[in-house]
Amino acid sequence: MLSEFVFWIIFGVIVLILFFIDLYITEHRIGKISFKSSIIWSGIWIMTAFLFALFIYFYLEQGHHKAIEFLTGFIIEKSLSVDNLFVFLMIFKVMAVPTESQPHVLKWGILSAIVFRIIFILAGVGLINLFHPVIYIFGIILLFASYKMAFGEDKELEYEKNPLIKLATRYLNFKSGFYGKYFFIKKEGKIFATTMFLTFLLIESSDIIFAVDSIPAVIAITRDSFIIISSNIFAILGLRALYFVLAKMVDKFIYLKYGVAVILLFVGIKMLISEYYAIPTTTSLIIIISLLTVSILISLSSRKINKI
Repeated sequence: MLSEFVFWIIFGVIVLILFFIDLYITEHRIGKISFKSSIIWSGIWIMTAFLFALFIYFYLEQGHHKAIEFLTGFIIEKSLSVDNLFVFLMIFKVMAVPTESQPHVLKWGILSAIVFRIIFILAGVGLINLFHPVIYIFGIILLFASYKMAFGEDKELEYEKNPLIKLATRYLNFKSGFYGKYFFIKKEGKIFATTMFLTFLLIESSDIIFAVDSIPAVIAITRDSFIIISSNIFAILGLRALYFVLAKMVDKFIYLKYGVAVILLFVGIKMLISEYYAIPTTTSLIIIISLLTVSILISLSSRKINKI
């Protein structure tokens, strides 16, 4: 068995290689990312996560238990990331971001999301270890997030009211329009922020909001920082490819958000009752997969009924 320290090193090397492939090599493709290519790459990244789970299973101490925790955390975070991507779709639509410019904004959004997730994870686990009743606050956050996702109204994006946008437009020179991949341009001796930069700020706001919901969800499954961080990062891997899949299929999964909302409800309850009854991780994994499967099947079947 390998020590957790060795696993951190191996994980770090694997992630650097995978992110280099995902964020840099694929970005230098010529033209738009096709739907077929997006599906293939999405499948590759998901398969990579399952291979890493096998690696955990065979080589980490308590590998069987840790692998189940990793897969459960990965599926929770991936499903929440999908909901986040729907918000990205709305942001790009409102900001009228050209399709060819979207991968570049997503790249920086994903990189910053990793930083936020790691900070929130370490803070969350640290808070629970320091003051255990915080776990109940996290559970309530998940219940509220579940209610908001299931019954909250889909409001139009009013980006002018976003605090980061207000701050940027107040202190920076701004020039409307898109100038290739540039967040800033220089004209007449002055530096101007572009619409691309404002779009990036909106993506960041979305990342922070979703991190507040998603981190307690995976902490409900495990307190192991390695499993939490690795499952989060593997869930974030390949989000750019998955985004272009969802962009084409957004109307086909109309009930997916309700499945994710029930998952948040489940893990919130799991967290609140953890002191009195610990739901086995294997049971949690089965329940989460079943909820996602049912929500997808209902979405697809309702679409077929509507066509009749």
